[in-house]
Amino acid sequence: MFKYIKTNKFFFVCASIIFIASFLASIIQTSFGAVDIKLKQLKTDDGQTLVYDLYKPKSADVFNKVPFIVVVPGFQRSKEALSNIAIELSRRGLAVALIDPYAQGMSSSSTSRLAATTQGYGMFALVDYAYEGNFPFVDINKIGSTGHSMGGNAAIRGADYFGKQAIKSNSKSKLHSVFVSGYVLTLRDSILKDSKSNMGISYALYDEGAFRNELNGWDASNMEIAPESLRVINNVLNQDSQIKKVELGKYYGNKQDRSLRIIFNEELLHPFQPYNKKATFNQINYFDEVFGFSNKIDPNNQIWQFKELFTLINMVVSLLMLIPLTKMLLQLSFFKEIIKPIPEALPKQSNKSKLVFWIIFFISASIACLTFIPMVDIAKVLFVDASNRELTWFFPQRMNNSVMLWAAFNGTIGIIIFILSFHLFGKHHGVNTNSWGLQISNNEFIKTVILGILVFILYYFVLFFNYHIFHIDYRFWFMGVRIFQPEMILVLLMYFPLFFIFFFSNSLRVNGSMRFENQPEWQSRLIAGFANSLGLMMIIIIQYLTYAISGTVFWTTNWLSVNLLFGIVPMMFILPYFNRIFFQMTGRVYLGPIVTCLIFIMILSTNTVIYLPIK
Repeated sequence: MFKYIKTNKFFFVCASIIFIASFLASIIQTSFGAVDIKLKQLKTDDGQTLVYDLYKPKSADVFNKVPFIVVVPGFQRSKEALSNIAIELSRRGLAVALIDPYAQGMSSSSTSRLAATTQGYGMFALVDYAYEGNFPFVDINKIGSTGHSMGGNAAIRGADYFGKQAIKSNSKSKLHSVFVSGYVLTLRDSILKDSKSNMGISYALYDEGAFRNELNGWDASNMEIAPESLRVINNVLNQDSQIKKVELGKYYGNKQDRSLRIIFNEELLHPFQPYNKKATFNQINYFDEVFGFSNKIDPNNQIWQFKELFTLINMVVSLLMLIPLTKMLLQLSFFKEIIKPIPEALPKQSNKSKLVFWIIFFISASIACLTFIPMVDIAKVLFVDASNRELTWFFPQRMNNSVMLWAAFNGTIGIIIFILSFHLFGKHHGVNTNSWGLQISNNEFIKTVILGILVFILYYFVLFFNYHIFHIDYRFWFMGVRIFQPEMILVLLMYFPLFFIFFFSNSLRVNGSMRFENQPEWQSRLIAGFANSLGLMMIIIIQYLTYAISGTVFWTTNWLSVNLLFGIVPMMFILPYFNRIFFQMTGRVYLGPIVTCLIFIMILSTNTVIYLPIK
């Protein structure tokens, strides 16, 4: 036993780090044991299911009822992405429900194509459920909601929805207060006039989506003069007190009649707004003002960053663990025959071969850059149901479909360029096809596939086991490795073939055309990392350089697809590293793309909207 552990000590070290980091993250998440966290689900209308984490302070009970806040993540985000505000509010004595929005995470799809607008992503149903007294520790007269981006839209719509109910029944709104982060498009008179909730607005000064607002350029995100923020304030002021410029951070109106209003304008980009100490400070202060905290912790006293640190360690170490996990399985006699000698590297580069290499490098990167946005548009035509947010079993992931098309196209182009470069140049300059690592028997290939699937299963088994014990997954901000539901296996099988073209192409090129004699391994891997990600990096650079100069992003119609790249680019960069390492384990190019495609596509699939039919 000890010999086995010693032989595979890297795996056990990785597993130990994950469990220790998860334990520490869980301590932060539960505010050092002061808060109970349970995974809950609520059956709502038309067979829908809302999944949420309930943060209940241990001090809250039927004799000490506390305010209740529903936290709503935005488009493409799961509940864990906003755990920071749930941690900070619950440690101050408030009960918090952190939801997976409909069609995201573990919640079901919605019967509405406009789930954030018409259902608050499920928040409306949960507010009703709480108001009916189903949480005996909740003060039903102090129910609030907060959300970022489309989750912010859900909060605005909630104020309108419950405000209309209150007007109709001549009573107070069930929704006492809302806080809206990163969304101002629906701050219109027709919606604000019926709101009977206190309202805080937080908008990033450098929000990329501000081009949709009423002003142009940089003025669009300046909340001192933006028509949207002026309406929020003037809506609760007398005609004689109307303002023409908002004083940021100043309270207007009166919280007693639920007309309190305040505007913030943090100097941030849209996707990073929830992960900022100042923005979190503003939100804590707001809820302290409208509800009051029994636990008077200074708003600057924030601990959520430590949870992000520990889950980042989780994410990095879990991916590193793939290496010793695979080596451990390769020790089994069943898999030993797939281990082959590493083929000889390509001849040392001459000046001419270097020129050809870098020409191909930049041509490939340019094709990757130029084809991403067109693939976004093509996906809208090929996958109509998902693009229109209709429930479907046919490629149901609206945002992932365009990435899949881009990957399949660029993977195919990569293979074509690889073959052409060999026939036009490589075979005349000493390149031997044996160096590619393609030779494999049918039996060896089947065992390679079995090994790849087994690595995938064990990787996610560790995650599920870890989540069951600590309620912690692997993540950093909005990038995360999440647990999944059984139906996601069907989704994985659906997306795997087209994505695999790209992953195999990358393995072939990284090991068959980027591995040269006498070239340091670190340099070879670094070049491969940039080769695989530079095209997408260029899109981000073009988008934000244009934004910095003009105040409007380069791609407006598909700006959310560009934002998606913040999570994809890191995966693209590290992919060649894994393909090279798995190649060195087996001497063949197949195991790397099988393992990485299964795991990376599941990561993508569990972090995107998915319009599966309701069971």
